[in-house]
Amino acid sequence: MLDTPEAVLEALRENHERPHGLARTVTAEELVETAEVFEKPDVLVTALLELMTAYEFTGEHRKSPVAFARILKLWDATSESFSPYEAHQVFWRFKWVTTSLLQVPEVPMASIGGWIDQMRSRYEAADHAVQPVAAMRYHLAHHTGTGVADAYDLWATRSRTELSDCEACETRHHAWHHLVEGDDTAALAIWQPVLDREQGCSEEPQMSQARALLPLLRAGRTDEARSHHLTGYRKVRGTTGMQAEVGYHLEFCAHSRNEGRGLEILAENRTLFEAKGAPLDHLCFLTGTEVLIARLVDAGHDDAAVAGPPGRAWTAAELLTHVRGEAEALAAAFDTRNGTTSVGDRRRARLALAPLLDEPLPLGLRATAVRTVSAGAAPATPAPTRIGIPDDFATLVREARRLARDGHPGDSRLWTCVAERLADATEPYDDTLGPEGLLAAELAEHRAEQLWFKDRHTSGAAELDTAVRHFEQLDMPWHALAARARSRAWTAAPGSRDGDVAAPDRASIRSALDDMLREADKLLTAAAFDGEPLGEAEAAFGTDLRAERILSYLSLHYSVAYAAHHELHAALARAEEHEEDPEGTDDVDILTERFERSLDTLCSEASRLGYPHQAANARQFRADMLARRGDLADAEQELRAALREIESAGRPWLRPRPSIQLAQLLLAQDRPQEATELLHSAIADAVAHDDPTFPLGPTYLLLGHAATHLDDVNGAVRHLSEAAVRFDQADDPGSAVEARLQLADVLARSGRPADAVAVLESALADVPPTVDGRMLAQGRLSLGRGLRDLAEYLPAAEELLRLADTVAGWSEEDRGGVLTLVAAEAATALALAERWEAADTAYERALVAHAEAPNAPVITLMMREFAHLTLQTRDGDGTDTALEHLARADAVLAALPSGAQDFAVWYEQGENHYRRARVLAEAGRFDEALPEAECAIAAHDEGGERGELPRAEAVRIAALIEGNGLDRAAEAVIRLTAAAARCRQAGHPEAAHVLDTLRQDLRTG
Repeated sequence: MLDTPEAVLEALRENHERPHGLARTVTAEELVETAEVFEKPDVLVTALLELMTAYEFTGEHRKSPVAFARILKLWDATSESFSPYEAHQVFWRFKWVTTSLLQVPEVPMASIGGWIDQMRSRYEAADHAVQPVAAMRYHLAHHTGTGVADAYDLWATRSRTELSDCEACETRHHAWHHLVEGDDTAALAIWQPVLDREQGCSEEPQMSQARALLPLLRAGRTDEARSHHLTGYRKVRGTTGMQAEVGYHLEFCAHSRNEGRGLEILAENRTLFEAKGAPLDHLCFLTGTEVLIARLVDAGHDDAAVAGPPGRAWTAAELLTHVRGEAEALAAAFDTRNGTTSVGDRRRARLALAPLLDEPLPLGLRATAVRTVSAGAAPATPAPTRIGIPDDFATLVREARRLARDGHPGDSRLWTCVAERLADATEPYDDTLGPEGLLAAELAEHRAEQLWFKDRHTSGAAELDTAVRHFEQLDMPWHALAARARSRAWTAAPGSRDGDVAAPDRASIRSALDDMLREADKLLTAAAFDGEPLGEAEAAFGTDLRAERILSYLSLHYSVAYAAHHELHAALARAEEHEEDPEGTDDVDILTERFERSLDTLCSEASRLGYPHQAANARQFRADMLARRGDLADAEQELRAALREIESAGRPWLRPRPSIQLAQLLLAQDRPQEATELLHSAIADAVAHDDPTFPLGPTYLLLGHAATHLDDVNGAVRHLSEAAVRFDQADDPGSAVEARLQLADVLARSGRPADAVAVLESALADVPPTVDGRMLAQGRLSLGRGLRDLAEYLPAAEELLRLADTVAGWSEEDRGGVLTLVAAEAATALALAERWEAADTAYERALVAHAEAPNAPVITLMMREFAHLTLQTRDGDGTDTALEHLARADAVLAALPSGAQDFAVWYEQGENHYRRARVLAEAGRFDEALPEAECAIAAHDEGGERGELPRAEAVRIAALIEGNGLDRAAEAVIRLTAAAARCRQAGHPEAAHVLDTLRQDLRTG
């Protein structure tokens, strides 16, 4: 019951702890009504100030001045009802009212000017300096665009006072002034302390991060822009009081060519379309939305489905019309009120800005593709290509054949065009191209290759079988033989997406390929490659017939080598797992001999017939096997020889894959700089020769690893972000998630936990069920820990509890000690969030899990954390409870079987003693605390070098207890002197400095 002032004040305190939003605002309004009935106005003063806070931080600027008018009336009538803090807030919030009045176009300029005059009068009467008044006059001038320079000088040249905006907010205003004046360089220099988090408040750095995005892009500082978008957006999403900042993030997405990300942000913030309590901020949100949606419409995506005001579905064109109309009306209302065009001019300047980047900036986040409401898909921007597409159909086919014969990857686009034109039935068939069955066979081979690169081996083999039938009907034995060999060899490769058997009949594959080799020998005996008459189909190739037959013959040998490579690879894997093949066909020695023989044949025949690039293929297979056996130097030599052979063949488009393979070897040899250069060259070659099958995702992933080895954090972030996007585009969600988890790990280890959390939240949202569950579990654990490190304790606990439920469903073997780990961390996060009832439940769950699968370091850490947090945040005298937690931690260690520990027991024992010493010291029980600290020192002594730092900390606590608690400063100084010398000798000068500083304090104290 809220029938006493004390009860209302308690309710106000509870409401103040809630996050800003509608629920907090409504409750604040109800509490004001309740407080009005009391005779003394002091409770009403507190309630009105809380209500004004709720209005300010939820963007209800229309209502905020009304609440302050009531506060001011009470101040004039009964100032003694205001506490010192509340009296200070009366003058502080004059500024809030000024900015609120500027937000509302219905408020006349005369009223705003009069309010600032009243602010000055009251400040002077109360003997307050008037720098904050000058700041308000500047904000008015900036808003209207009149007298800006003079107003800025009057404000910027005055010293700050206790009523000035916080330093971080003033920094933002200074930077924004220079930005509007067109000086990005000065703005970014001024902003740096806020962007670097040297200055901050409840609104910063997130407000500055949003406003600095475009100048950072213009300055080419894309790594910083990416980081500020990732971390800043998390702080403003869904917040009505930050809708202007959401608008800036939408604008950033448009200018960094991340329209898909922008649409996701729009979907997360639909409620902001109805948040009209701060019209100026709402105009900023609408303008950012308009920039994004206009970009989509200009690209032809009029029918794309987008998130607009709740209650109906919207297309991009419809939302653009709606937003543009509302924004134009708002801007016109402000300009009419102001008597200038400043607001409209700034809006028009934002809309007129062209995209700032030529290519999308990789953000490391998942972004859905643009969908269309209508049945037909919106026109897509064609992929860039360096291969010209002939208009004439016959020329197109001949060019595709030429590129295919050369092994040029650009043939893929040409064959796709051939298939599309045939499907349209708009091209009359040209008989000079040979029989139609020949083209059907070639297109079947093209489809097979596309399926192969998508890991759909079974479907690819079926397409090859179709090609074989056509070639046989056309009396083209060499082509039929080559296609049949590829079909059989492909079934030897593992990992098909469309149902390849896990262990194909390797003996039958081997036998079939041997039969094909004998068939090739018969063909060679019957006639040379160019010594038999041409059939109608073969005649279509004209003078290139000999090359066609030779390439088919070499393709057969390549297929034999390919199958032998995969068979040997599988046999080695089974041997490592100590599995036996019941038929005895996988004997490693026999398969190794077959593998080497097939490579030798391919190399010798390729050299004899003048096609050295085929020998390069054999070298890549051999290098792979050498690397598998640990012979990295010989593997490297094979790959370098392969690259030389490709060069001598004049086929640079074949360089990328052996280059990637060589880069992997170099990384394994800790030569990241050389690997980086090779990988960049591989990408350049693939782009230059228009290779649509080039594995961009894995290549950028390797570049990310190389950058990590080079301690190039920004490079690693760029490359891993790009890898994730490329995996998305290749419809490989598992690899995309893995890339993002690696990206988050790099960010977290480089001291950017907020960036890491943003990436993890994106990576783990709506993950397809095909993605590996254990990898997702690791990602969710990292996310929970990241949220905890950001002091977002309740979301951290929720994430960890969900993960615990998932792990509980695993088999006992898979679960192991993971459930203990996750449940313990969830319990600690709940305790940090001060949700003690839930924390106690999670604590007991962790103990049950520990009984099933012991994880002593984890469970004792949880107990120590509970001991610490019980004292810090739990109501009542928590000393006994804290000591009970530590006694349970001792019992866990005592119950360990002798000799079975795989962790440092000395460390855990030392930390238990250390924590008990602190608990006892905080309770004033210094005589008991000192022996515990000395036990901690002794325990960490057992750790040798690894125990030096925790030992130094235990010495520090012992000295504090001894010197301050027991008044034995001289003994404490002796203890610290010896410990500091020991730290210096052990190579820990920083720890020694800490101990020396405390020693000096005790001496002089």
